Order: sequence, then C-alpha cells, then structure tokens
Amino acid sequence: MIAPSGPARCRTPWLAALLALALCDGHAALSFDDARSLAVERSPMLAARRAAVDGAHVASTAAAELPDPKLTAGVDNFPIGGPMRYTISGEPMTQRSLGWMQEVPNAAKRAARREGADAKAGRERQMLAAERLAVRREVAQAWLMRWYAELRLAAFTKLQDENRLLIDTLPARVAAGRAMPAELTMARQDALMLADRLDELARERAQAQATLQRWLGDAAAQPLQGEPPALQPDPAALRAGIERQPELQVYEPMRRMSEAELHEAEAMRKGDWAWQVMYSRRAPAYGDMVSFQLTFELPLWGERRQEPQVAARRHALQQLEGEREDLLRRRREEIDQQLAELDEIDHKLQRLREGSGPLAEQRVNLSLAAYESARGDLAAVLTARRERAELALRDIELQARRHALRARLADLTEEPR
Repeated sequence: MIAPSGPARCRTPWLAALLALALCDGHAALSFDDARSLAVERSPMLAARRAAVDGAHVASTAAAELPDPKLTAGVDNFPIGGPMRYTISGEPMTQRSLGWMQEVPNAAKRAARREGADAKAGRERQMLAAERLAVRREVAQAWLMRWYAELRLAAFTKLQDENRLLIDTLPARVAAGRAMPAELTMARQDALMLADRLDELARERAQAQATLQRWLGDAAAQPLQGEPPALQPDPAALRAGIERQPELQVYEPMRRMSEAELHEAEAMRKGDWAWQVMYSRRAPAYGDMVSFQLTFELPLWGERRQEPQVAARRHALQQLEGEREDLLRRRREEIDQQLAELDEIDHKLQRLREGSGPLAEQRVNLSLAAYESARGDLAAVLTARRERAELALRDIELQARRHALRARLADLTEEPR
C-alpha cells in the first residue's frame, strides 16, 4: 500500500541537512523498525490480546458439548407415622435411590453455540491484529516525534551559537567605534529570547522521549539511528484496501457471532429434552428397582417467550451491519482527509524550499553585509537570523507532519508493503 521511495539516508533540506548529522551517527542504536518491533514484543495490551485469543480458542472446543450430567441421591417414602415410623428398612415402600440425569439441548442449539464460539475466536484474532497495528502506529508516531524534536533542537542551537559568536565580537567593535554600546545590550536581550525558545524545544524533546518510553521502556533512552523510512502513499491502493483493515475485518466474525445467537434463539422454538436412570434399593425382603425417565421441554408460549428473543437477535444483526457501514465510511473519509493534508504539506514544503528559505538566507547575508559595512543596524541582522531559524523549524515541522501521516497510512493493514 505504501512503499519506500528510496534507501534510508540522511537527506534534509539546506540547514536540516547539516543538523541531521547529529542524529545519523555511528553510535545510534534505535532505528524506526527496531522501535516498532520492540513495541510489539513488549506491549502488555498485546499480551492480553494473545491471552484472549488462546482463551477463546480453548473455549470453542467445549461450546457444543452436552451439559455436565447430574447425580441424584435420596430416600423415597420414608415413614414418619405408624408402627414403622422412622425406620428405613421396615416399610416395604421405603427405598434408597441413586440416579443419573443428562440434559440434552437440541442439536440446532448446540450447533449454534459452536458457531458462536468459533466466531468469537475469530473476533479475538482480528482484534489482536488491530491492536498490533495500533501499537505499531503509536510507537512510529512516538519515534518520529522524538526524531524531529531533536532535529528542531539542533537547528535552534545553531542559531544560538551564531548569536553567541556575535556577542563575543561586539565588545571589540564597540571599542573600535564600529558599533554602538546599545547593540551589545540588544544582542544579549536577543540571546535571552533564544534561550526561552530553546527551553521550549527541549521540553518538546523530553515529552517525546516520555512518549517513546511508554512503549519501549528503558530502550527508549538509546540514541536514535538513521532517518525515518521514506514512504510514498498510493491513493488507489489505500482506498481499495479499506475493507482489509482489521478494525473493519473484525465485523465479519462479529456478524457470525450475531448470526449464531439468532440461530440459538430460533432453536429455542424446538425445546430441549433430558433422560434419567435411577436405581432404587429397598429392604432385604423386597426386590430392588430400576427406573427410566424422559423429560421434554414444551415451548408452548412461543409468541411471548421465543419469538421476542428471535426478533431481538435480528435487530442486533441489523445494528451490527449499520455500525460496520458507518465505520467504513469514516475510514474512507479519514483516508481522503489525510491524503489531502499530504498534498497540502507537499505544496507548502515546495514553496518554503524554493521561495521562502532561499529568500530568508539571502536576507541574512544582505543584512549582515550591510551591518559589517556600517550601512545597516544590528537589529536587522538579529531579526533576519531569527526568521531564518523559524523557517528552518517550519520546514522540520512540515516534514514531521508528512512523515507522521505516511507512517499512519502505512500501518492500516498488515499486508506486505
């Protein structure tokens, strides 16, 4: 559905190309793919889902079995009056009984229960697949969040270094009469503003680290390795594969579960039956006895008992079909919206890299040249540098949004990409 557009390598526009070297070093240990694999291995929710799959599979093997038999024991016709009262062997009618009873639900009901149990096991498998993809999506977003947070932090640190170098040269310029004393104060004020912005970026990086740690634990402390994979969405394949998304495929076993419940309700029209064998022992002077009994359930009031339940199951099935159709439409809407957002980001990045970025770089060079030749002021240099840095951050932010969208679209299904 989404395929890599080329081999992973450090490639970012203008300023970001230099800054990314801090992230693509030989000591990095946690790549994008490594993070997703570790998250799948360590997710407690996935462990819970696997347990649910195993439990549903085991339960399905017993779904169509007969109920456990019942053992009965008792004393019949025990005398409490007359000359034989309170004696268990003097009265010829007194007998001690031991019985075995087996209830037998009708075959249609047992078949429906087996269908329902098999469908539940299928639902749990689909929910496991959906949860696995959700974990992959979430950890991918967390990895990208941290990667771009570090990239933004590196970009702004470069501006701070330029400002610090300027402050270090200003005292000599003031002493030589080539700069006004107020310019040194202005540069220091600008450095304080940059420090505030740098703290914001450091906070964003720490938050991204915390999110990644939620999925990976201690492994999240490792430095990141490489660059995010270059993924390119195929709109036609994305739209064609909507119904293969696990969130939608889970409705198929759920529909079978609902149909099994309907079949079980319909089977209640036939009623169940039971059989019982009883051995009775009397006083030694009298012979022992064996009894056999059949019991049949009589669904005589079906219009008041069985039919309402059948109607309720049919309505539940219609409800499920409506919910599935609603989710299908929402998924189509989400894909179309995300593809539209990708187009918007691509256009903005193109304008920024071909227009705004080069112009900002040119403005910095011109303002700096004017200042060094005493034909401009320091404020223009500082402003131009800040705006160039903000554009660099804007470029990184757009890249982050684009990568996040592509990664989200890449994990809509589990099919090979």
